[in-house]
Amino acid sequence: MRRTDHYVLVERVDAVETTAKGVLATLGRERLRVDVVRDDVVRLKISRGGQLDEEPTFAVCVDPLARDVAFEVEHGDDAVRIRTSALVVTVWLDPFRLDVHRTDGSPVVETALDDHGRPWAYATLNDAFVLRRRCRPEDAIFGLGEKTGRLNRRGREFTLWNTDVLAPTASGEFTRGLDPADPRADSTSTEFDPYYVSIPFFYHQAYPSGAMAGSFLDNGYRTEYDFTAPHEYAVHASGGQYTEYVFAGPTMPAILEAYTELTGRTAPPPLWALGFHQSRWHDYTQDAVQRLARRHRELEVPCDALWLDIDYMDGYRVFTWDAERFPDVPGMLASLADEGFRVITIVDPGIKHDPGYAVFDDAVAQDVLCRTEGGDLYVGQVWPGNTVFPDFVTEEARAWWGRLNAAHVRSGLAGIWNDMNEPATGHIDPLPMRFGRGAYPHERFHNQYALLMAMGTTQGLLAEMPDRRTFVLSRAGSAGIQRYAANWMGDNMSRWDHLWLSMPMAAGFGISGQAFVGADIGGFMGDSGPELLLRWTQYGALTPFCRNHSVNTAVEQYAWAYGGAVLDVVRDAVRLRYRLLPYLYAAFLRASETGAPVQRPLVFDFGDDLVTRDLDDEYLLGPDLLVAPVVEPGVTARQVYLPEGGWYDWHTDAPVPGRRFVVAPAPMDRIPLYARAGAVIPGWTQAPASTSGYHPVEVELHLFVPTRDGTHVSFLQEDDGLTFAALRGARYRTTFTVTRAGAEVTMRGDVVGDGYPEFARTAFHLVVHGGQPATVHLDGVEVHADAGRFVLPNSGQGFVVRLEL
Repeated sequence: MRRTDHYVLVERVDAVETTAKGVLATLGRERLRVDVVRDDVVRLKISRGGQLDEEPTFAVCVDPLARDVAFEVEHGDDAVRIRTSALVVTVWLDPFRLDVHRTDGSPVVETALDDHGRPWAYATLNDAFVLRRRCRPEDAIFGLGEKTGRLNRRGREFTLWNTDVLAPTASGEFTRGLDPADPRADSTSTEFDPYYVSIPFFYHQAYPSGAMAGSFLDNGYRTEYDFTAPHEYAVHASGGQYTEYVFAGPTMPAILEAYTELTGRTAPPPLWALGFHQSRWHDYTQDAVQRLARRHRELEVPCDALWLDIDYMDGYRVFTWDAERFPDVPGMLASLADEGFRVITIVDPGIKHDPGYAVFDDAVAQDVLCRTEGGDLYVGQVWPGNTVFPDFVTEEARAWWGRLNAAHVRSGLAGIWNDMNEPATGHIDPLPMRFGRGAYPHERFHNQYALLMAMGTTQGLLAEMPDRRTFVLSRAGSAGIQRYAANWMGDNMSRWDHLWLSMPMAAGFGISGQAFVGADIGGFMGDSGPELLLRWTQYGALTPFCRNHSVNTAVEQYAWAYGGAVLDVVRDAVRLRYRLLPYLYAAFLRASETGAPVQRPLVFDFGDDLVTRDLDDEYLLGPDLLVAPVVEPGVTARQVYLPEGGWYDWHTDAPVPGRRFVVAPAPMDRIPLYARAGAVIPGWTQAPASTSGYHPVEVELHLFVPTRDGTHVSFLQEDDGLTFAALRGARYRTTFTVTRAGAEVTMRGDVVGDGYPEFARTAFHLVVHGGQPATVHLDGVEVHADAGRFVLPNSGQGFVVRLEL
């Protein structure tokens, strides 16, 4: 734990007054403000120099105090209490302490006491501050976004500082001085910290009740979380003001819904972005890219997007093309579009310091570059050599960057890939880089740099393509990045332990508000192999973002790289993803509406089951599919935990009761996959070559018969998959309510939406899993099976299906 013996404690409250939203307390020369945000959320703020910073970061995207929330303030001799229908905030006066409890008395946040019995609600030293909170040894901690190691963060300490993990000059600060036997001494290990993305939001789960509380520290400075002590945890920020949102929960979904209401949610993606993507850092030519596209079509490996890394540029100058390698960019992109391929290029923030290069010259003329304290242009070192960096803190720089991106995609590109945006500055110290035309120190906006870059990028894409959903992929990020970009997990390794690592890392992302995530399939650094590529594709095909990507020095790891046997299995895995795209798309829409993750740990849905909090090698894809990848070589069976409820083996239809461990077969051609009883999994009857122009005539409905009486709700949304028209009603959303009562199962389909021009469906194909119905009736008319399925004529109307088992 960080030494805090020289920190100055705030020891008492001098006065408290009631405000329109809570209370304002005097703490010597500083002020504490407690604001009621919702019945179940409060905001705690402490000033610096007597001034309160109302916008400490760019994370919160709404007015947090817009709601009219009923609360009462009780003034006592020793404490002041703010009470809502869900929680009670207690401000203890002397000694000063801050506690939050639910109205039933259970703790949300409780101040820890030191060895002398003094409460450590808030202490400062030279602009840094520390908070110490009570916990139990048996409690669990989740969240903090992109972190290595186990999903349960208890027993470890973490730093939030966006880091170019494999760059020794960046990661060396965090490996230096560690025992070589400590896994954190190796930046490629599955324990190294910190990583590319910093999200100061976490959950504290109480033992044994399973009740969850949440904390979001709205502070962009370097922050440390220490969960190693048995009876307390500590939060230390190196600068800025203390602004914390406290969430009473008591469930993880409720907390995440409230957090993403504040920081935004993953926008509905274009459907093609959910397809399979092929990328490699390689010096492609125009002809080579077109051959790569043809190879996917010839071998019938579905693919929606091809990616170009840094070698497509002219001398690594952003927003340029190498004219020798790519003599006709618009022609190439149009030709690929005709074959159903989108193309995405990398764009780094580092601009080559090169007078005569139009982007550099214009940046200098527009005064949109970061400067040093003395007023010089800050110069770092990235791929082009000496580089300068846009000052994304200013609105002018973001708008300027947006215009460059708009011009870049005008040629026919579909999206933008933001890399090196921690920001990475090579062997040159980033700290002299200042923001806001030199007004702000680097530390204030370092972690937010990628968020601001994505904000400008998205602004440009929307200006150029105002009717199209945007797609931006970012390596770095902070709280709120989900509003503008997807994240991939950076430069991972072609190793089995990194395949495993991507599961708890994706889960950490998902429960921290970022639903659109994925790891490079096959691994980026090092050489993959046939079994690793096969198993990683099977897993990656069942994650939110699905991209095969590798470094230029590695062996090829295309779908066909290891011959026919591996190709067959890889192709089947990708085809399964495409057939499940309607289900996956619905999961993304849930994320956009509620914040619920697409790839989520079992503890998200089953927080009252204490087994789930320590499961790192299986997860839910959406609410109804449980995925258990193979993460070791030579494995042909593995243990899987199935939580409460009934489940069906996807591959065999065998029903399996929940709340138990099972040994699941995992032959080389599949990984364990289970569907929740009662669910309706919508899917396509076949896997198209790409989603481009694909509007099926039939849609499969896989009904997994409930194993006990009750009701389960699922949905399918059909829209154009490209524009914002669905938000204005141009869609069909069919909500499936499945109810079992004894031997009768009813599936009701309720439809909203006005339809859309490309809609082509004429029928649902109902596939029943878990029983052979004696009769099936559609709106009272008996329907007979045809090749094991029931054809339900439907072109966007509501319906009722009744099954007698």
